Amino acid sequence: MSSSESAHPEVARIAADLIRFDTSNYGGGRAEGEREAAEYVGAYLEGLGLRPEYYEPIPRRTNVSARVPGRDPSKPALVLHGHLDVVPAIAEDWSVDPFAGEIRDGVLWGRGAVDMKDMDAMILTSVADILRAGEQPERDLVLTFFADEENGGVEGSALVVRDRPEWFAGATQAISEVGGYSIPVGEGRAYLLQVGEKALIWIRLVARGRAGHGSRLHPDNAVTALAEAVAALGRTAWPVRLTDTTTQFLAGLERLTGDDAGDPDALADRAGDSAPFLRSTLRTTANPTGLTAGYKHNVIPDRAEALVDVRALPGTEAAVLAQIREVVGPHVDVEIVHQDIGLEVPFRGDLVDAMVAALDRADPGVPVLPYLMGGGTDNKALSTLGIDGYGFAPLRLPADLDFTGMFHGVDERVPVDALVFGQHVLTDLLRTY
Repeated sequence: MSSSESAHPEVARIAADLIRFDTSNYGGGRAEGEREAAEYVGAYLEGLGLRPEYYEPIPRRTNVSARVPGRDPSKPALVLHGHLDVVPAIAEDWSVDPFAGEIRDGVLWGRGAVDMKDMDAMILTSVADILRAGEQPERDLVLTFFADEENGGVEGSALVVRDRPEWFAGATQAISEVGGYSIPVGEGRAYLLQVGEKALIWIRLVARGRAGHGSRLHPDNAVTALAEAVAALGRTAWPVRLTDTTTQFLAGLERLTGDDAGDPDALADRAGDSAPFLRSTLRTTANPTGLTAGYKHNVIPDRAEALVDVRALPGTEAAVLAQIREVVGPHVDVEIVHQDIGLEVPFRGDLVDAMVAALDRADPGVPVLPYLMGGGTDNKALSTLGIDGYGFAPLRLPADLDFTGMFHGVDERVPVDALVFGQHVLTDLLRTY
């Protein structure tokens, strides 16, 4: 480690180390670096006196877990989990090497800086703070780091909960990513605590036609049919449909801004750069993400395909699929590639109170609002074991940072002082809850 690197807080150094493992997940079982990253995490846990266990159901798709004994074994265990894989990054699009883990002007850059090697580092160093002080957390902690989250957890958390449920024995609640961070609201800020996730439905649209020469008059063209379906679905305006969580979220924004909640989109727009992310939580989204057709310029193919990432509000999955089939029409098939449940848990209870209190001790007087995340986490898999999951990766962020735009974006980065803040809040929570 260079002297310049050693000057940074440990949480930033660990996050940078994790970023330097290229754990790109390309989907379909194609991934890199997860075993090496898991071994790094395991070695860190061993250095704290813990006994990590590894589970690799598929070669090199490695998961690692360790249990930290708490002071009160009668209390249910708490799971803290993260994933070690990231979505790919096209290096030439970035201002920095996406896997260099560079810290520049107080900011950590790289793929995974916000999704979610920052939280992985906060989990590790928060537990380290407690154990190095000769203390114990209030209750047992189950620390688990999964593979394959960026492909829906098919070869990661889904297999772990199926084959290693004993890792989570006695646990009733879990904490993971995409919550606890601050958003600008007017001249102030608020923290978002994630208490739900939209359902995940990855679909493939398939159009079929007749193959033929590219020069001929050819009305039965699969590419044309697919393009029409993709355009129609991509431009579909899904209506606002509020859940218990989004109703509470909008009521909180209304209190903070004084605006009328009669226009949910306009109210969400008061959250600055986070607005597009938050508006997506108020409705279904169906975004085309890939196209495949043809093999030569002068050959009309007989098949064309498109991938669409659908995120439906919990409980609306069947209705959403029915509407998609209506939009794309009878001549385009809708195939489900992967589907997972939506989640919504109450914004109340001892854990919620403890998370809100920990944020208040670190940033007094700043309100905490519940929200429903548009994406998904490995909390979906843990829910099959009866474990309620929350998003709580606490970060106090500058108002001018488009943090939510960093998820799967270019030039992903997070301020080092936000990581230090998050580690402090998380350590406080684990000592007291």
